[in-house]
Amino acid sequence: MSDASVKICGLTAPDHVRAAAEAGARYGGFVFFPKSPRHLTIEGAAKLAHLVPPGVAKVALTVNATDEELDRITANVPLDMLQLHGKESPDRVAELRARYGLPVMKAVGVADAEDLAAIDLYSEVADQLLIDAKPPRQSELPGGNGLAFDWRLLAGRKYWRRPWMLAGGLTPDNVAEAIRMTGARQVDVSSGVESAPGVKDAAKIRAFIEATQ
Repeated sequence: MSDASVKICGLTAPDHVRAAAEAGARYGGFVFFPKSPRHLTIEGAAKLAHLVPPGVAKVALTVNATDEELDRITANVPLDMLQLHGKESPDRVAELRARYGLPVMKAVGVADAEDLAAIDLYSEVADQLLIDAKPPRQSELPGGNGLAFDWRLLAGRKYWRRPWMLAGGLTPDNVAEAIRMTGARQVDVSSGVESAPGVKDAAKIRAFIEATQ
């Protein structure tokens, strides 16, 4: 199989962090977005971040965050990467990358072939790309909606300028097929390994990561 690197996003409790690390996750994601059921306070995220073992990258997911918000997050939470999941422009991505000295992953929503152009655009300024399903128009959440897109859109497009991660509707049951169809070397999951919104399931985390190996 592919031996893909896995990001478990939306960690909200110490046992989630332990389950992700013990199962072999390479990234752990903390969500700073009040509308999300996975939202953390800065104090809560700091406590969880200190539980993350070496070798697991700590990622802060933000959505159109201001400099003031990011200043507070980065000053109080030990991080390895920023994930921008809003409508941040390429200039904003470059600005934040320079401001904080952290690698930046930019999420790009995909629904059809026209959306792929943004991947090339952001690959000029971001360190990594997260290719996610574009959220429904009525959704308040930019990600974590449990929706997939047509993975055939990525077939044969393994090599963008930057490393990229596949997200959107992935589960223990479909992640192996998603990797096969897209050639993804990295995958991201949140709702697909939960027993309820914001509640990670250790067995599902293990099953998901085992399916990527």
